[in-house]
Amino acid sequence: MPASQSVHSHVPAGVPYSAGSQPPAALVPHDACDCHLHVYDSRFPTAPGARLLPPDASIFDYRLLQQRIGTRRAVLVTPSTYGTDNRVMLQALAVLGAEGRGVAVIGGSESDAQLEEFHAQGVRGVRLNLSLGVTGSVQMLAPIAHRIAELGWHLQLLMSPEVLATLGDTLHRLPVPLVFDHFGRIAPAQAGSHAAHALVLALLREGRAWVKLSGGYLVSAQASTDDPALAPLARSYLDAAPDRVIWGSDWPHATASAGLQPMPDDANQIDRLADWSADEGLFHRVLVDNPRALYGFAASTTRH
Repeated sequence: MPASQSVHSHVPAGVPYSAGSQPPAALVPHDACDCHLHVYDSRFPTAPGARLLPPDASIFDYRLLQQRIGTRRAVLVTPSTYGTDNRVMLQALAVLGAEGRGVAVIGGSESDAQLEEFHAQGVRGVRLNLSLGVTGSVQMLAPIAHRIAELGWHLQLLMSPEVLATLGDTLHRLPVPLVFDHFGRIAPAQAGSHAAHALVLALLREGRAWVKLSGGYLVSAQASTDDPALAPLARSYLDAAPDRVIWGSDWPHATASAGLQPMPDDANQIDRLADWSADEGLFHRVLVDNPRALYGFAASTTRH
């Protein structure tokens, strides 16, 4: 595990939607990036059929979490709550400036000018969420991938392992990098035995995909990132392609605020990543180098 913090800066006493109050024990490197979070604003309409309707969680709330856990960069993802309305994400992205990137949700009918404006605002990918039935379908994979290829964007995917396992031929033909969030939605018990896990590993090794070690509590049978069964699953990705793994907090933890599970401690989530990484070099790669390569952040200038 990477070295512990020797000196703690001021930590906000209360960070919304995050259990605990202490910083991580691990030394978080300069320019560390949280590659998966959402913001919510009740002033904006929710999509018809949206299942997760969390309370407001602003980018200013999130910046308190950054102070606590020591991250500097962040990737905002439009949640299923808003369908293809990216305004909440884009407003928050403007606050982050050069240290932020966005992942939008699109329907496919957007004009080239709209997509180019998204790019200018910091968007670098599109998410297709097939798990909540609000937007997106398997039939949209190829059209959206071809639509965003010229922009140099990636396609971020969330779907059940059962669906994922049927899409190997399709995914290998897509003209854009793929990003699987939330451990590929693969449960620890499925590691090494499910065709979806084998497919993700193959795509990682071929340099066609990335995986986010985010939302471990979503795939854990214990609904906890402390679940020791997550370690072999995380290591399977880190061992297969150490330069293709990134990390995300999944703040503000919509399933927890909905009462479906305990609220995670985000500092603890970073410490579990440190345990899975096992050495400082890999920990730095996952938090700094890999996000810089995927999202196009500026080169790091300083290390702790």
